Amino acid sequence: MQPVRILVVDDSAVIRRVLSEMLASDPEIVVAGTAGNGIQALTRIPETKPDLVTLDIEMPGMNGLETLVEIRKLYPKLPVIMFSTLTERGATATLEALARGASDYVTKPSHERAGVSRERVREELIRKIKSLCVVRVPQPGPWPKPTLVSARPQARIDVVAIGTSTGGPNALTLLIPQFPADFPVPIVIVQHMPSLFTRLLSERLNTLARLEVREGKEGEKLQRGHIWIAPGDQHMTVARRGTEFVLGINHDPQENSCRPAVDVLFRSVAQTYGANVLAVVLTGMGADGTRGSAEIREAGGEVIVQDEASSVVWGMPGSVVAASLADRIYPLGGIAPEVVRRVSMQRAFAAAARPGRI
Repeated sequence: MQPVRILVVDDSAVIRRVLSEMLASDPEIVVAGTAGNGIQALTRIPETKPDLVTLDIEMPGMNGLETLVEIRKLYPKLPVIMFSTLTERGATATLEALARGASDYVTKPSHERAGVSRERVREELIRKIKSLCVVRVPQPGPWPKPTLVSARPQARIDVVAIGTSTGGPNALTLLIPQFPADFPVPIVIVQHMPSLFTRLLSERLNTLARLEVREGKEGEKLQRGHIWIAPGDQHMTVARRGTEFVLGINHDPQENSCRPAVDVLFRSVAQTYGANVLAVVLTGMGADGTRGSAEIREAGGEVIVQDEASSVVWGMPGSVVAASLADRIYPLGGIAPEVVRRVSMQRAFAAAARPGRI
């Protein structure tokens, strides 16, 4: 297997050196070149022919966002990982980059505990590079219709739970605005991100959606017409108190190396809502959500997933499919209409089947 070729773009010579050293520590990765600004990067891409570009956001002249736009025009399939600071300004710019087509992001090492932080960045960066550059075996297709994985009796849906990771912010930006203002059940979401990022993501989605979107808080009551996103570095759960369903937020150990974890949320909705759950697994690296999907299926709920063609990384949804836990597979553009159809249809069927109705 040929090593993955990386172009490192950053205006800081120190950061370019540090990143190059981090990546050179892995025998499956080679730094094909470096660039000190966006203009140099656009010149160096055809010279170095990288498999992936790491791109700093804050650079003089042509900044990272402007460079990303040009890369997407010229090389629409080239994976790009943004390298940003863990600040409000950096997080806002990162979300904008993801909306403009960045594949993923990594936050720069902090000055505090620099050795630990640097090792965290090295592991995260290498893992994401390999995930984005994995050679995919083309599937037969395209699928003319959504792919049926299993068919079972369907119960009324009282909650929609969504899990996602790599590629998720952009997927959610396309998905959430499609839900109508009268959507009849609450939606709960886990997106793998740090706390600052999840707050800004919820604020961004709230400006786009017809439903109210906000970051989850301890004890909040679930209501129709509302969407809650798990806060970064916190697990989010759902519990029943009398006739009400409320959010729980905790700092329990990571699951699947994640906090928040999709499995934690899915497990809690399976335990709380039983068969009345529709779970959606979107693009993401790893297998978080697979065990939770199994518990939802065991409780009688449904699970649908995003297809490989429209996923940035088909790790999470692919893992659910491989475990034979998906009821259907849909392209990203077909998921919201299908969720609305299932929720509306099954609730109407349940209402019509109540005793005493004519």
